[in-house]
Amino acid sequence: MTYLDDFEFLGNTNKVPDFIDGLKSGHSLFSLVLSYTETCEIPGITIAGADKDSIKFTPPADAEYLYYGYCKTIDKIPMTPDGKPTPALLTKMALDSANIPHIVINAGSKISPQLPFIQTGLSYGRNILVESAMSDSQVSHAVDYGRMVGKHLASMTDCLIIGESIPGGTTTALAVLRGFGFKAKVSSSIPTNPYELKNEIVNTALERLNSNDPYHVISKVGDPMIAFVAGMLSSASEITKVMLAGGTQMTAVLAFASKIGFNVKNTAIGTTCYISDDTSSNFKSTVLEIADIPVIAVNPGLSNSIFSGLKAFSEGFAKEGAGAGGSIISSMIKTGNDSSDFLKLCEKEYDRLFTSL
Repeated sequence: MTYLDDFEFLGNTNKVPDFIDGLKSGHSLFSLVLSYTETCEIPGITIAGADKDSIKFTPPADAEYLYYGYCKTIDKIPMTPDGKPTPALLTKMALDSANIPHIVINAGSKISPQLPFIQTGLSYGRNILVESAMSDSQVSHAVDYGRMVGKHLASMTDCLIIGESIPGGTTTALAVLRGFGFKAKVSSSIPTNPYELKNEIVNTALERLNSNDPYHVISKVGDPMIAFVAGMLSSASEITKVMLAGGTQMTAVLAFASKIGFNVKNTAIGTTCYISDDTSSNFKSTVLEIADIPVIAVNPGLSNSIFSGLKAFSEGFAKEGAGAGGSIISSMIKTGNDSSDFLKLCEKEYDRLFTSL
């Protein structure tokens, strides 16, 4: 068995060999974009944090954990109320095992991480249930800054991997996709996807639209991450390969990027099979409707874990986040490790974390 047996290839599979060859060089760079939407504060919309007051600490804590192996802004790594860990655990094991460098970007996080990062000065997104997410000028700034950062990072790597940490981002992503006319159904961090709540929020937000201008759609119903990462993709894909590491949110990024321009030949999405196999969403068909790009979905093998907290990812909790899928794919391709090798690394780290609590 090789790592290729853990991959599922979707979309434009003809481009997959070229993408894999690019990752085999080992000169990849992972970027984690931190952001925030006050939409996440609506009760029942996310489990990205132990409680409502702690949600805003999830993005910086994810970033700190990747660097230090522990967090500084909070006293333990982000986890659900019953102790299931952040997907950043998967990301960290992937990056560390393959020696893939990474950089953190603050693109609208309420709380800054206690580590070196690229500061954009972007404001966080507002609650789309009650008001517009951003002003039109804020969207323009986010795209412009994304283009600047994307161009700079792309010049340093053979493949720029972009992940995100934004609690509640699947809801704003759904609103953006619907705003662009896609009949999207999106995944959730919760096994029982709160469709009715999400649809209520999205339908209310979409009533605010009075134009089909892409920037207008993002300003009314989106979030800063979508605008910023679309800008990154727009410029970076003209220089090097770009892997959007994520599921639902990166589908919305792709949709917006298709409106403002990007190089399809250099773009792919990397995610986990927990997203691509999610029957409550239509991730696969939506991506294919947006752009003719390859999609790589990895099975990290977590269903075989001896720890219920890790096995939970395969049972519908979180599924993806903090760039986990794309990081695992890049790591396996560089190291030759398969899912059983990766699972051992994750279990060792999980044991370290939870015996130190």
